[in-house]
Amino acid sequence: MSIQDTLRKNMFEAKKDGDVSKANILSMVMSSIKNEEINKGKELTDDEQIQIIRKETKKLVESYELFTASGRKDLADNEKYQLEVLNTYLPQLMSEEDIRTKVKEIIDNAPKKDMGVVMGLVMKELKGKADGNAVNKIVKELLS
Repeated sequence: MSIQDTLRKNMFEAKKDGDVSKANILSMVMSSIKNEEINKGKELTDDEQIQIIRKETKKLVESYELFTASGRKDLADNEKYQLEVLNTYLPQLMSEEDIRTKVKEIIDNAPKKDMGVVMGLVMKELKGKADGNAVNKIVKELLS
């Protein structure tokens, strides 16, 4: 069963259970996936669908932080719940220690010890497996 099929099934279950917040976030993600399929003119792979879910989680994190800073606990709690729902569909990201090990290995084998070159090599290898911000921080740290 593809990720999109799982999302659809879980969305209908959430609607039946009366979990409006979960149904809404799953519906939104499915719409984002469908829009991307229309833009590309083909069905998306599971990896591409995961990338879309990651983009949606980033939006939720930003919203959560804004609502928290604004003192809107009710809205922040909803964003946090929706974030938890989406995280169940994502593979576990690499730990900081694992990222550090991989970055060291790539730096040792890189033709140039340049930030742009190293970041390109690292992100190519760790795409979807590691948080880009964590990778950037570690690369900067190890190159300095």
